[in-house]
Amino acid sequence: MAYLSTAGYSLAGIMATDQWQPAAGALAAGALETRAIPVDLSSTTYRMLYRVVLGAVSPGDMLRVDADARVTNDCGYPDGRRYTIGVGWHLWMYDYNHPDRAAGPWWRISHLMGDNVDPTRHHMPLHISTLYRMPDDWPAGHRPVVVLRADAHSTAWNYNGGKDTLTVDAGYGQLIVEHYKPA
Repeated sequence: MAYLSTAGYSLAGIMATDQWQPAAGALAAGALETRAIPVDLSSTTYRMLYRVVLGAVSPGDMLRVDADARVTNDCGYPDGRRYTIGVGWHLWMYDYNHPDRAAGPWWRISHLMGDNVDPTRHHMPLHISTLYRMPDDWPAGHRPVVVLRADAHSTAWNYNGGKDTLTVDAGYGQLIVEHYKPA
């Protein structure tokens, strides 16, 4: 197995979300995309937390990605039943130039991360980073969209009627993507 490296590459640019821009009713470039993640039994009901739309990228280019967010477990507070929630987070990508954009194919570009946030812990930071090589079959000149996604799940998800959500805290996260091209 080979290591990934940016040796022989040069930095082509950096794109980042604005960590101080809270989620808005309408999509705002660089903003937190959601304020809440529904808690359910499944670990496949992802929500998009942050996304960055890059410029043109070529096959073999490298992307260095760092992402942070924070969630708060207020489920059941103040009059309901409190419980532990599992949170999974990961980095994904889709092709902005694909005719279906976000409705088109997605693929995961990072390892999976997960942890539990119980009522005592209350707040939980999410961090993930990766170095990703654009695949050889990537259409030259297309624009990738890098996304931090997360889900919330628990076997106790229906204690309070099944409508609980995990809060995504504004001002505690950012998605940064560095784009490297062969020198």
